[in-house]
Amino acid sequence: MTTLRKVMLVDDEEDIRAIGRLSLSRVGKWDTVLAASGAEALAKAAEELPDLILLDVMMPGMDGPTTFGELRKQAATSSTPIIFMTAKVQKQEVERYLGLGAVGVISKPFDPMTLPKEIRKLVPE
Repeated sequence: MTTLRKVMLVDDEEDIRAIGRLSLSRVGKWDTVLAASGAEALAKAAEELPDLILLDVMMPGMDGPTTFGELRKQAATSSTPIIFMTAKVQKQEVERYLGLGAVGVISKPFDPMTLPKEIRKLVPE
């Protein structure tokens, strides 16, 4: 059981971050931290210590799976639950992300009204 108070959303698209922030803070009632890149996620996650990280798969520079690996190397985020977000939700892709150690995969585009419910299904509070 994880008590979710603070959720970090990592996505290179500004509109996804804006919609995500509204969904996570207004519908989910969580403190929300945003990062626009893998590198920013690594720095902010170590500082902010989120209870959950939503991680975009396709990002320029450091992609989601690479960022995931780097987050796992940091003591502060070595066991933080991570959910991948991707438009490519083929079975083998999902299995690959779960194989890395993600707690789940949420498809994009997500519905801002139901995103917190999807998260709670993957990370029961």
